[in-house]
Amino acid sequence: MTNLELLRDAYDAQLRLWMPADRAMGIHYDQQGTVLRVSGRNQGFIETARDVGVTGAALDALIRQHRNFFAARGEAVEWKTRGHDLPADLPVRLVAAGFVPAELETVVVVETERVEAEPVLPAGVQVRQVHTRSDFERIAALQTQVWNSDYSWLAGQLETSVRDAPQDVLVFVAEADGQVVSSCRLEFTPGTDFAGLWGGSTLAAWRGRGIYRALVAHRARRAHERRVRYLQVDASVDSKPILLRLGFQALTTTTPYIWMPPTVG
Repeated sequence: MTNLELLRDAYDAQLRLWMPADRAMGIHYDQQGTVLRVSGRNQGFIETARDVGVTGAALDALIRQHRNFFAARGEAVEWKTRGHDLPADLPVRLVAAGFVPAELETVVVVETERVEAEPVLPAGVQVRQVHTRSDFERIAALQTQVWNSDYSWLAGQLETSVRDAPQDVLVFVAEADGQVVSSCRLEFTPGTDFAGLWGGSTLAAWRGRGIYRALVAHRARRAHERRVRYLQVDASVDSKPILLRLGFQALTTTTPYIWMPPTVG
């Protein structure tokens, strides 16, 4: 078995069904065998072990069971899949149950010490860790502008996450002349060898200036201080080439499948 395969096995074993010891108020985690269901956020979330453990009609019934849980709540739900999951026809069966695939991303991982370096920012840009509702609202506005979709819900989610796990959810902004031009998160998963880099978004006018790379380095330094061995990212098409140049390695792909109840959207 190669080192990359061993790393993927560690990713599957440590992260796939991980639950925080201190749960954010209002967020509920319900593990049923190989399936972890999370409710209480802006939309539901379903994670599984690499092998869901059932096939055929039993798998169809399992998908319907969890879909119907969120349907009864009138909520959308994301079922997160990986390219190496079993059974291999899980994506086909999710689509048959009404789930729609979102953008495919690549799971990339690196040893923290390989990217733990002094961040190099453009002149006039500063990085700041943020904790307040007003800053979270500025981040939500940035995300809305970057992705051309309503991210107003994000301010409340960040506020709750930081309030309930201030040592494990770190939120950063890059600012220029008082304007938030980029934002990101570093999320620790205590008890594992991994920390996650999430939410990296930069205004179009500020891309190509090294801000994304600097924020990766900044978060890597914070993770290194906590003696975290690996950093993990679900990389978009835009961020994947940057991360590979920084030394990250591709483990697998990930595709979220989204189900929307008729009353949503």
